[in-house]
Amino acid sequence: MKIVIVGGAGTIGKKVSATFAAAHEVVIGGRTGGDVTVDMTDSATIEKMFQTIGRVDAVVCIAGEAKWAAFDELSEADYHIGLRSKLMGQVNLVRIGRNFVNPGGSFTLTTGILADHPVEMTTSAAMVNGAIHSFVKAAALELTEARRINAVSSGLVVDAVEKYAAFFPGHNPIPMAKVVNGYVKSVLGKGTGEIIRIYDNC
Repeated sequence: MKIVIVGGAGTIGKKVSATFAAAHEVVIGGRTGGDVTVDMTDSATIEKMFQTIGRVDAVVCIAGEAKWAAFDELSEADYHIGLRSKLMGQVNLVRIGRNFVNPGGSFTLTTGILADHPVEMTTSAAMVNGAIHSFVKAAALELTEARRINAVSSGLVVDAVEKYAAFFPGHNPIPMAKVVNGYVKSVLGKGTGEIIRIYDNC
């Protein structure tokens, strides 16, 4: 298979890319590095990325940002960071990418536990994650030629504990191998419209 992984050089992306690269052709897309450049907030660069790499069998996105701040401090502009990047960036990967994904191919988007179990400072991020879940369920009904779409939603991963543990008191960190398997399930399995939740506690 030919798999494009947007965000394939990040904390989770590196592990996912290495796993798929053992048996498949992997193309890494990134804002500042990788095999091809793409900016999640700019649909023109998404179009250019697909034009550059051509047809693929799977698109995996492990990228996109949202503002973390107290609810009382979030401005409208702060909310738009997540809306433009993590939400519409992933929506546009599907909207544009469906013309480049081979029949029977798939899209795998990324959300997180905040959609179901938000914590303080995550009003924007939780909102965006929940919206992506709804998008995946609806888009799965209309993708043509047996194309599939799923989202992987993980809890706090072990590799990010040092940075985010204070935000997730009492949460059991998720082993990276379990998270990677969520992406493997989405890409190599047959499910569609699924939110693949990888949570050890809520």
